[in-house]
Amino acid sequence: MSSPAKNSPVLAAGCVLWRRSPADGEPEICLVHRPRYDDWSHPKGKLKRGEDALTGALREVVEETGHTARPGGELSTVHYLAGGRPKQVRYWAAEATGGGFVPTTEVDRVLWLRPQAARARLTQPRDRELVDELLRSFERT
Repeated sequence: MSSPAKNSPVLAAGCVLWRRSPADGEPEICLVHRPRYDDWSHPKGKLKRGEDALTGALREVVEETGHTARPGGELSTVHYLAGGRPKQVRYWAAEATGGGFVPTTEVDRVLWLRPQAARARLTQPRDRELVDELLRSFERT
């Protein structure tokens, strides 16, 4: 028999972090580069034991990008396998409110890109769908 812990999903949370461009006010999306995986993604990470998902998502944004954020609406929850184990990541739209990036061993670069450029740069197709969802939320407001 396999252990329940091995079959239970890894719980994580993150944000599609955005801001208005200082140049023209158009939306830009923040992507993080993780050298361990050599990929581009939205800031996200595992929840701490007992941590609320939104609290964890905002904590991960600060840890990975150096930016504080104002959460918006919840976006889709993404499910996939990571290291052979199911992973569940809850996402929120979040507007950057301040801060600045400092490289770490976990995240060595961030980019602020227009939505179409962000979609093209993201490594995983599931992350591209979150950009589209964020843009649809802008249209509704």
